[in-house]
Amino acid sequence: MKRTLIALMELCLMAVALPVFSNGKKDDLVPDDAALVTEEGSAEATETTEEITMKYFHDLPTGDPVEFHEVWGYVMQDREYEFNSKMPITDLCYFSADIDCYGEIDKIPNAAKFKNYKGRKHLVVTCESRSLTHFVLDPQFGVSKKIIETLGKACSSYDGIQIDFELIPKKDGEHFRNFIAALRKRIGQEKWLTIALPARVKTLENDVFDYTKIEPLVDRIIIMAYDEHWSTSKPGAVASMDWCERIADYAKTVLPKKKLVMGLPFYGRTWQDENYGKAWYFSGINRILGENNMHTVERENSVPYFTFTKQIKVTGYFDDTFSLVARLRMYADKDIDRIAFWRIGQEDPSFWSWLKVK
Repeated sequence: MKRTLIALMELCLMAVALPVFSNGKKDDLVPDDAALVTEEGSAEATETTEEITMKYFHDLPTGDPVEFHEVWGYVMQDREYEFNSKMPITDLCYFSADIDCYGEIDKIPNAAKFKNYKGRKHLVVTCESRSLTHFVLDPQFGVSKKIIETLGKACSSYDGIQIDFELIPKKDGEHFRNFIAALRKRIGQEKWLTIALPARVKTLENDVFDYTKIEPLVDRIIIMAYDEHWSTSKPGAVASMDWCERIADYAKTVLPKKKLVMGLPFYGRTWQDENYGKAWYFSGINRILGENNMHTVERENSVPYFTFTKQIKVTGYFDDTFSLVARLRMYADKDIDRIAFWRIGQEDPSFWSWLKVK
């Protein structure tokens, strides 16, 4: 069997066409329970994942496990059961304390849920919209001081805070760095301050996420080397090997070895060649009817509707143990000894035996 990082699935699906409606989302991802977690979907998932029956020929690596100095792993709130304290994780990132529309964090994840875990625990902080992030960062609104104080108090239960603000307006770059510096001062040097940043393969002009400007303010930078392709892009690997290699090569030129943490994906994505699940102009509906020989419609309380059966092609890219170990060995060969995984619970269960902590 050809060893390849690409898993191409061409599935002939016979399905009733989706109702035509607008869900108001640009990137409506499949829920993790449906696509990325074990079939059991129960609180015992962590204990039973090794019993998954593989649906394809499971091409495994050869040789020795790969060793790293630090291994970071993300765990979602309400999915704590997917973490097992036996996993070789040195740094557990608890996702997340989210800033709400009022500029407040109303719920801090309880670190005591991982009382049996002996490694470092980091509270991840998120802000999920561009306008809200501006509201939080711009000092004229006074929100940043309140957030920093809240995080300072929460840090008593954690070894550190991690900032994951991915939607920062271009004009707020300096405000962002000032926010990080103020948070550093509030939590002190005895606590870790880390940050998750998007992948870069070169220095960009006026980049809000400029590695060199942020690096002096934090203890670690986790580079999110994934989503090279996304739900509305053309089909492709979530993180192709060549792309990851370029990211690592660039990061090494601008970041100290101690602060560089390369992120890896555990999840996969699928694309279909035709997608009818969206809002349409009347002209678009009319075209669809013609293309599928639908020359009559039904009516429900005067409103017209239709259904038809369609064959579609689905293409999927994902990571398994073979591809993950190949990527780990590539990073290790580049003398990168800190990695992070988004996220625990989505992985090929056979992967963990191929990873060790130095």
